[in-house]
Amino acid sequence: MKIVVVGCGKVGTSIATELNSEGHEIAVVDIKHDAVTRLSESIDVMGIEGNGATYEVLVEAGAQTADLVIAAAARDEINLYTCLMAKAAGTPHTIARVRNPEYTKDLYRVKDQLGLSMAINPELTAATEISRLLRFSGALEIDSFSRGMVELIKVAIPHDSHINDKKISQIDILKGKVRICSVERDGKVYIPNGDFVIKGGDKISVVSKAETAAKFFKKINVAIGRSRDVILLGGGKVSYYLALKLIKSGANVKIIEKNAARCTELAELIPDAVIIHGDCMDQDLLLSEGIEHADGIAALMDYDEENILISLYLKGASKAKIITKVNNTSFDSILDNLSFDRIIHPKSLTGEYIARYIRAMQNSLGSNVETLYRLNDDRTEALEFRVKQNSRVCGIMLQDLNLRDNLQIICINRHGKIILPQGSDVIMPDDTVVVITKHKGLSDLDDILSKH
Repeated sequence: MKIVVVGCGKVGTSIATELNSEGHEIAVVDIKHDAVTRLSESIDVMGIEGNGATYEVLVEAGAQTADLVIAAAARDEINLYTCLMAKAAGTPHTIARVRNPEYTKDLYRVKDQLGLSMAINPELTAATEISRLLRFSGALEIDSFSRGMVELIKVAIPHDSHINDKKISQIDILKGKVRICSVERDGKVYIPNGDFVIKGGDKISVVSKAETAAKFFKKINVAIGRSRDVILLGGGKVSYYLALKLIKSGANVKIIEKNAARCTELAELIPDAVIIHGDCMDQDLLLSEGIEHADGIAALMDYDEENILISLYLKGASKAKIITKVNNTSFDSILDNLSFDRIIHPKSLTGEYIARYIRAMQNSLGSNVETLYRLNDDRTEALEFRVKQNSRVCGIMLQDLNLRDNLQIICINRHGKIILPQGSDVIMPDDTVVVITKHKGLSDLDDILSKH
């Protein structure tokens, strides 16, 4: 697809980089010369210097023939106006980054009038991701398919689990309702078959319905319980959205924020949360507010360095699930060696969410990838395909399909019925099929078949 990205800040950079890696034709626009040069040279895309909210600059960037314009400038108002102007230039689809909670709340009223295909809020997106992780506090990672009906949940296997040293085919707990579809061990990733032996310390990814997964983890001695008492460090937009989601799910939420005026504002906006005025870096304060007894703690302050440092302290002071917000991805190489529970990059998440939306757009234009997640530090991909009438995999028992190696069919959704397939199952037209694989770049369900 031909896509114009307006805004070359952190969010725009994340979006352009993600979409460029998937083979789209990208043009980037920004009023700052240095920002355009940096991004256009780093990912080798066309760069246009100018005000992306103007008709002339959008046309110069190719908006009149583009499939999509994404407005990711710093100000919401500019982004919404950019989308209006892109529609005037002839772009059929537009996406706006909108951060202001008041705009986000009301946007549905004018979405059609603005011609918006989608509005994305990085802070709300991050809050959604964190709330999912805290729902299963023992999970290392959670991804969902089939519109949330099926989840892919990664956990670490304790050394005292009774599935240690067992072949996957011998693990008969909730058989047919749970599937182990990837295993990380000693820095390597495996797509296991029935003869693969599970070891203590493995990180396994399991696919199933959420309620079934909880029963499975309990039976194999994996602590996966829901976070009931959560402390949020920092009272910014992510904390605001996250607190609302957690309270709605029944959790007790406490927010610590050092700005007194913001504390007053939060107390009015979220009356069911406990708001504490204080410095999140004050260890005595954190101890007095119960970090030792919390189930989940999210470090959501404005500065990455503070979030990283306080998370290091919390690792030794609390048994809670710790989520650390980090905007600057250049810290990743350092953080990889520090064994954090989970790092959240709000800007990168925005790019991933938009990429998923675009895959759904492509599905209506001929491609059949509906959802894609990059897992295990980008070493595996989980893809959800919509099955076409003429697919070569239709009507054949799975055990008779000549599948690629390092690939597993993990789920079939047939008109809302979830099937964790066995060898005798078959794929039918209009099913959606979830595949996990170490192969990159699969664009069609028929690509799962071996070429030999």
